[in-house]
Amino acid sequence: MWPYGPWGWFPLMWIFPLIFLVVMLLLLFRSGGPLFGWRGPRDRKESAQEILDRRYARGEISQEEYQRMKKELG
Repeated sequence: MWPYGPWGWFPLMWIFPLIFLVVMLLLLFRSGGPLFGWRGPRDRKESAQEILDRRYARGEISQEEYQRMKKELG
């Protein structure tokens, strides 16, 4: 007779397409996914205010410069 029964590995073959489908769905729908207009963190443009805030937080500019530039932006 057959070593794995009359159907062999056939009953287990549905597992691989199922795993593939689950992985694809997770990739498509996590964080909105590309189907829902999600562009990713690299595609986002920073505003001038965000750049200014980051420069001030890093200590690249003084408080006076920060206030002056913030006033010019706003």
